[in-house]
Amino acid sequence: MSLLVEVLLQILSLFVFAGALLWLGALASRMMGVPFSLPRLALAGFLGAVLGPAAAGPLYYGSYEEFARHISAEGPLPAGFGVTVMLLSAVGALFVFVGLELALPRHTRLRPVHVVRAALDGFGRMRRYRQITWILARHGLWGYVTGRGEGAGGASGQRRLARSLARSMEEAGVVFVKLGQVLATRRDLLPPVFVEELGRLHSEVAPVPLAEVRRVVEEELGHPMEEVFEDFSAEPLAAASVAQAHTARLRGGEEVVVKVQRPGIGPVVRRDLDIIRRLALRFEAGTDWGRAIGVVDLAEGFSEALREELDFEVEAANIAAVAGAAPDSPVRVPRVHEAHTSRRVLVMERLRGVPVGAADPAGTDGRALAVTLLECLLEQVMVSGIFHADPHPGNILLLDDGGVGLLDYGSVGRLDGQTRESLQLMLLALDRSDAVLLTDTLLDVVTEPGEVDEERLRRALGQFMARYLHQGMTASTRMFTELLLIVTRFGLALPGELAAVFRALATLEGTLVHLAPGFDTVTEAKRFAEERMSRRLGAQDLRELAVDEVVAMLPTLRRLPRRLDKITDQLHRGRFTVRVRPFAHPEDRRLVRVLAHRAVLTVLVVATGLMSVGLFHVTDGPGVEWRELSVRVQLLNVSAWLLLAVAALMLLHLLVGVSRDGAGRGR
Repeated sequence: MSLLVEVLLQILSLFVFAGALLWLGALASRMMGVPFSLPRLALAGFLGAVLGPAAAGPLYYGSYEEFARHISAEGPLPAGFGVTVMLLSAVGALFVFVGLELALPRHTRLRPVHVVRAALDGFGRMRRYRQITWILARHGLWGYVTGRGEGAGGASGQRRLARSLARSMEEAGVVFVKLGQVLATRRDLLPPVFVEELGRLHSEVAPVPLAEVRRVVEEELGHPMEEVFEDFSAEPLAAASVAQAHTARLRGGEEVVVKVQRPGIGPVVRRDLDIIRRLALRFEAGTDWGRAIGVVDLAEGFSEALREELDFEVEAANIAAVAGAAPDSPVRVPRVHEAHTSRRVLVMERLRGVPVGAADPAGTDGRALAVTLLECLLEQVMVSGIFHADPHPGNILLLDDGGVGLLDYGSVGRLDGQTRESLQLMLLALDRSDAVLLTDTLLDVVTEPGEVDEERLRRALGQFMARYLHQGMTASTRMFTELLLIVTRFGLALPGELAAVFRALATLEGTLVHLAPGFDTVTEAKRFAEERMSRRLGAQDLRELAVDEVVAMLPTLRRLPRRLDKITDQLHRGRFTVRVRPFAHPEDRRLVRVLAHRAVLTVLVVATGLMSVGLFHVTDGPGVEWRELSVRVQLLNVSAWLLLAVAALMLLHLLVGVSRDGAGRGR
């Protein structure tokens, strides 16, 4: 009978513990904003049931040895010990429940397959980290990565450092080679010697065997290759790090170029991009040069561009957009066969010709071709708003029929209407050497200008134009690099798309000078902008512009007389007042509430903790067990524990709020 009673008591205690756990879970959900989740609560209860007895023994009996002695006596444990176990189990479960929310916030799903895959990715990333660390250390760069590197020591030291960086990137593989090539275009960020050394980077890539190419093409198109292509060359036309191109002939007889992504390159690129992002965060947090050049923003822009380059459907859409924006352009854009294009296969019209870099311009009208190419790029930039962002000589073909073709649209830039108008005004200001207009235009397009000494900026821009644009001086796109440096020196940042325009012009300039030695890119660009502006200011266009502006202002003009009458009447009566609402925006009011709430909660945590410590100091007696204390002292001791638990709960509430704010900023 006693055994049955003991079993019933155990079952009853289990139900009591479960009920207390549910109550604590509901309390945590309401007090701390932690979402109620029964599976998490069950896990927390199990862990609390393990932690409770482990902590109750030494707490109730004073030490593990005393607890073990009472257990070995095989006598009934006192009721106070059972209550202590229940309380500590419940509190432990509560802490585990809230801790799970801190470690794995709401809506986080624990999917075993995902966890295993993430662990495997983590191991692969660690191996890659070791490889990159070893490469950097072998080339003497690890000190610069950690922010403890010594100065470069003059021109020879800079040259040596730049070569070490270039060799490290070349050895690290495809993604790092492409990153180096992108950095080689950022003359506004890196010294000339680094630009020169990184500009020599190239990736020696062996072509993919035809069997692998066939497998990728058939997987993507869903048909045997012979059903789509009448002929397909075994030797690639070109082999790059991300893809390779083959010439082919469709069943209808049209000659095409088939661009096929290298098998397995996607996971490699994504892993290395993740590593670059993590390294960028470390560089920006731990090095002066990382913060100076905005390495995190640079890494994010590079990652976004390279991910787009991995999706050939994006490139096909870019080609269609560029071709559709300027259908009458003399520069040929290859037509895409959308029916045979997928994420890893791109089939497009074959343009027969020779890359500009490998062609001899002696037998061509080089100046006419240079003007055509420049006007094509400027038309894309200033009119359509979508432009080829990487017009290097390998992407420009001198066609057999005497025309020009533009290839490879994996990297394009996009400009909104306001940015295009600002760019035209910028070129107009340069043409007129108008420092005031250039200053106003720059401040209109920079991101988060904040407090800027406009007068100093205007003087710096005036000196810049006097240096580059005086009579007899041949302008160069290097002046745009100097302009970017001035902007950076004043703590401003041009939008990435506008910087991409300057980089594209700088990249194109080498090709234009190759076609027509002495070609003045900046002068031609200013001429183009002036013609565009003149056309916009023609009689008919000016009339239409004025009508549009007046129509837009009509509602304001109708209300203006009544408002002026009210203002003058209030001034006459001496009742004119101005009301300012500093916290009118809901976000401002929410911020003040959150700060006040956390300040009060912090004070309460400190005060409650100090009260608990004081009570512990009063009730703590040397060599006296808790059960031997008087009832008054026991109550004070229990109060001390309760105050400590309350302080811990309020501290958990603070941690949950801070953790969520950090997660929100991360997103």
